[in-house]
Amino acid sequence: MAKSQQTYSKTEKEKKRLKKREEKQKKKEARKADKDSGGGIPFAYVDHMGNLVDTPPDPAKKVKVDADDIILGIPKKEEGDEEKFDPVRNGKVSFYDFNKGFGFIIDSENNEKYFVHVSGLIDEIDEGNAVSFELEKGMKGMNAVRVKRI
Repeated sequence: MAKSQQTYSKTEKEKKRLKKREEKQKKKEARKADKDSGGGIPFAYVDHMGNLVDTPPDPAKKVKVDADDIILGIPKKEEGDEEKFDPVRNGKVSFYDFNKGFGFIIDSENNEKYFVHVSGLIDEIDEGNAVSFELEKGMKGMNAVRVKRI
């Protein structure tokens, strides 16, 4: 009886193996038929404005671009292009804590708030004072340094 049980199990495994092989072959043929019929991934084009479209672009609207006209990176500045930048800015002290030694200055030009530390002071300041200062990159952003009362 053990031999017939073993034979039955082998035949069942063989049937399952053949069935899997047939299913795999059918899937393969279905994919091939789908590929031949044009199904699958849709084709996309880029029109003259740079938008993705499903129709080919109009060749009459094609623009010829010379490769030498393309500038990579930052364009070089010429001598006359430079703006005179004044590093000294003006503002008003919005908050200052004497005990902790820090505060904030609001720039009068762009209303940005800048951190100021006691180590960046030239004159003593208090809340509401008009001051002149310079900016310097700090750990958390721009800091006001060389702060003087006006």
